[in-house]
Amino acid sequence: MKQTILGAGGSIGIELAKNLKQYTSDIRLVSRDPKTVNPTDKLFPADLTKKEDIFKAIEGSSITYITIGFSYNTKVWQQTWVPFMQNVIEACLEHNSKLVFFDNVYAIGGDQVNHITEHSPISPTSKKGQVRAEVDRLLLENIEKNHLQAIIARSPDFFGGTAKANSILMNLVYNNLAKGKKAQWLCNAKMLHSMGYVPDLAKGTAMLGNTTEAYNQIWNLPTDTQKITGEGWIQLFASAMGTKSSYTVLPDWLIKTLGWFIPIMKELSEMNYQYDRDYFFDSSKFNEHFNFKPTTNEMAVKQIVKQNNLKE
Repeated sequence: MKQTILGAGGSIGIELAKNLKQYTSDIRLVSRDPKTVNPTDKLFPADLTKKEDIFKAIEGSSITYITIGFSYNTKVWQQTWVPFMQNVIEACLEHNSKLVFFDNVYAIGGDQVNHITEHSPISPTSKKGQVRAEVDRLLLENIEKNHLQAIIARSPDFFGGTAKANSILMNLVYNNLAKGKKAQWLCNAKMLHSMGYVPDLAKGTAMLGNTTEAYNQIWNLPTDTQKITGEGWIQLFASAMGTKSSYTVLPDWLIKTLGWFIPIMKELSEMNYQYDRDYFFDSSKFNEHFNFKPTTNEMAVKQIVKQNNLKE
């Protein structure tokens, strides 16, 4: 049974490929420049902004996973995500492939992030959130009207695996502490903020894709149930690294001001609602259905610190 990963080169795609080998030896990795994860992987170079490449990539696939991450830029998202998803849906319907979408929670905005469940309403309060909301609605509509077999597998921001370049925890906390500097946090370090651990998220995605009864639903991927603050995250890293837990906070106004000069800060500023209030991601539906115990935040941080120490 061929299982295909669109966007196989990112941290989730790599870990997902490792987990899929438990279910099949016929794994197709699709990206601009795919690299083998398992010995039997089939590599399929493709430009996933092109419809013809998407159709060729999905042909013959029993299950197609979307783990692609387009450039973190609002204009790119507005131009790319909806046409990409429309093409993937059409290809899955034509080739009779199930679809598993590794999604974030940007479509859920404002105070709805205080407690995020599968029943949290689509309520975007950012431009990127509006794009993801349109993508989610497109999927749900095709499940209902065109009998697409699909799953929306949602994740909070994540860390672990090879996820480092765009990770708040790794860039603002780990990297600064490793340099002997104070850690940094966004908006308010006293607020709750859930984070997903890449190995658990990828394992959960593989489990969902290979569970027939999981389809045509939204699932929050397995995440530690601990209610932890930004300050708590910093303390976990400081403890694991054997250093002092000290930090500074980048307030909302400063992030917005920096956005005038630093492009990535401009992209982050509209997401401040995830950091200026409690943000708790509830995966109890998944945990209970699969009797799954996510890696604790403390253990995940220890594993990451150990892995980075071995690389240095």
